[in-house]
Amino acid sequence: MVNKQRKLREIEIKVLKALNKNKTEIKISDLERETGLDHIAIVRTSAWLSEKGLVKQKEIQKVHAELLKEGYTYVEKELPERSLLNTILKLGGSATLSQISRETKLSDKDFKIALGWIRTKNWAKFKKQDEETLLQVKEIPPLGKDEELLKVLGDKGEIDVSQLPNETMKILDSLQKRNLIRLHPETVRSLIITEEGIKLIQSGVTVSEEVSILTSDLIKSGKWRETVFRKYDVETPVKVIYPGKIHPVIELINEIREIFLDLGFTEIRGPFVESAFWNFDALFQPQDHPAREMHDTFYLKFPTTAKLPNKKIVQNVSKTHEDGWETGSTGWGYKWSTKVARQTIMRTHTTATTIRYLADHPDPPVKVFSVDRVYRNEKLDYKHLAEFFQIEGIVVDENVTLRDLMGTLTEFYKRLGFEKVQFWPSYFPYTEPSLQSTVYVEEFGWIELCGMGIFRPEVTIPFGVKVPVLAWGGGFERLAMLRLDLEDIRDLYRNDLGWIRRTPIVF
Repeated sequence: MVNKQRKLREIEIKVLKALNKNKTEIKISDLERETGLDHIAIVRTSAWLSEKGLVKQKEIQKVHAELLKEGYTYVEKELPERSLLNTILKLGGSATLSQISRETKLSDKDFKIALGWIRTKNWAKFKKQDEETLLQVKEIPPLGKDEELLKVLGDKGEIDVSQLPNETMKILDSLQKRNLIRLHPETVRSLIITEEGIKLIQSGVTVSEEVSILTSDLIKSGKWRETVFRKYDVETPVKVIYPGKIHPVIELINEIREIFLDLGFTEIRGPFVESAFWNFDALFQPQDHPAREMHDTFYLKFPTTAKLPNKKIVQNVSKTHEDGWETGSTGWGYKWSTKVARQTIMRTHTTATTIRYLADHPDPPVKVFSVDRVYRNEKLDYKHLAEFFQIEGIVVDENVTLRDLMGTLTEFYKRLGFEKVQFWPSYFPYTEPSLQSTVYVEEFGWIELCGMGIFRPEVTIPFGVKVPVLAWGGGFERLAMLRLDLEDIRDLYRNDLGWIRRTPIVF
């Protein structure tokens, strides 16, 4: 048996000698350092040697917990529920929600999260008192298992959790759902030389001369008859190649564009820096609306003002705001300000681009769409960005109805792979009637994706449009997260090379 295996490839001999030197189980990562061979070469060689009975392969599955950025923040400070607890204790151990809200330094988002966890952890008693909710805390609870694990991760950065009890794994899973840690599996491969391998090395081996490519010279000379060709195992691991490809986000945007173009739509683009007139006033949004406040909208210091369209359009819009003009509405009943309308902002929705186009193309038929960036003054977290994409479109024609709009979006979502689509009555400021489109996803149930409806007369009539205008608009990122199986919206734009490489190319 041994004599039949005396001839080995040079790389096989190198790996066998390294294993024979130690005669104990060696990780492939350690063999890389000892032999100078790369990972794939050793994995491939170990498969050959294992098939010949000269080595045994072993695989161990491990799971590592890695602390994320938000997790580090809470390690440096404390979990929001602990912070809220301390606020209640500072207020004497008993306080109403309104009192706690005024005293706490937590954001609105963290305040809501903290309340939920305080209730779950049973750190406080919730009581009704004079139509208010009262929270009572008797004592400071000790550090929970989740806080202890976060502290350990803060010191080490990453830990192997494969051997931890199920109770601890449940806590880690909870921390992962809170986007404080990331659990990622790892396969640790190791090798050990067999008795057969030891005997072979000790008896002496020679390098087998094998050819991997059949050349024209071998065929012409006839030497192919005497040549030993290397066998190929199609299941043997090979080096992963990462070809150049389009970013997954851009790839999905291009797919969306292709769908709308195929449905007969024309793509439109507009400026990122917009006037308040086109962003708000043209859409019949009052000038004292909360959405115009600086905590929701980015206002520019330079330039501070923008040009308004022709006087007729401005006059029609101002009259519609003040008394309804010829739209059948009573308007908002205030004195419309040109100064407010000229303010410059970063557009908060692509509807500003749509209404610009509609003003220049009031005659039907019109079918246009846009997939472009918008900007809002949002606090960044796992589901909010300050800069993101919006999918927007309108259909203008004499006899179009809400049913046509529902059919258009149903076809759009089905082409993206969402077979179950439903629509629910809703409210949006510049459409009436209005609907919310939803798609069914097995893991999450029904997911809301975009708002839609028919533009109100106060929006269309000032621009001379007398026929129905079907309109829709929604965030691109939620759609992208569903298609790309992500839980944190920030992952779309982190440019994680590993994630970009792993995400398959869609043809």
